[in-house]
Amino acid sequence: MIHQIENGKLRIAIQQTGAEICKIQSVATGKEFMWDANPDVWASYAPVLFPVIGAVKNGFVKHNGQQYAIPRHGFIRNNSSITLVEKTDNSVTLGLKYDEELLKIYPFQFEFQITYTLLGNRIEVSHKVINLDEDTLFFSLGAHPAFKCPLNEGETYEDYYLEFEKVETDSTWLLESDGLVGNFTKPMLHNTNILHLNGHLFDRDALIFKNLKSKQVSLRSTKSGQVVTLHYEDFPYLGIWAKPNAHFVCIEPWLGIADSFDSDQILEKKEGILSLEAGKTFQASYTIEIFE
Repeated sequence: MIHQIENGKLRIAIQQTGAEICKIQSVATGKEFMWDANPDVWASYAPVLFPVIGAVKNGFVKHNGQQYAIPRHGFIRNNSSITLVEKTDNSVTLGLKYDEELLKIYPFQFEFQITYTLLGNRIEVSHKVINLDEDTLFFSLGAHPAFKCPLNEGETYEDYYLEFEKVETDSTWLLESDGLVGNFTKPMLHNTNILHLNGHLFDRDALIFKNLKSKQVSLRSTKSGQVVTLHYEDFPYLGIWAKPNAHFVCIEPWLGIADSFDSDQILEKKEGILSLEAGKTFQASYTIEIFE
């Protein structure tokens, strides 16, 4: 099922399966800003990452002496058990609650909700995690939206660049072949706020930034100007990714990160892991701002 809402500026659509935004379209021009999820290249639009981000070592985590096989990027992605919680004129809220099958791979009683709200030329994406358990809940949370690039006829991928809010000096952490974060970094930003896109930028998988000062980043074209800005104040990590030579770029704010190659696999010791006490609620949001 697809849930669609619009205002005078934007029309968006959200797939109930996976709670994934699959359309961001200008009402005035019909221009589409989201990647089209071409299955021959990458068959997703904007996966929701919970309760882990990326790969876990050996395919499982450990908690209280037990092993739990949490899939890569978690189990919201492609999940057909997600339900509609609420729909208004300008928002859609989808949710997933624990069940006996999920408890086999994630040993916590929880409720997860994600709300997409249209506010002029912005889409606010709000996440809520509710701990229904008697014990502390451990989780990560992230976003994976893929934006069409190039956006306009007569442009190439190389015409596009990312502009960070602040001048940065940071390296990307290189991923191993199994998707784990390795022990090596590669210089990527040196006293600049610009990262130019090219077809080989992601030959070693995602760029993973742990130490950025910026809390917003814009996708821009040297020919047509500003396209999209992501505001991610609540998220300390940032991933940038695309399939090599594909016509999209993912800008990924994360609360958490993939396992490192030397992880002991204990969930509560995982880098970037969040903890939520019994009965408490956690909230975090980011915003997609669209320009024409």
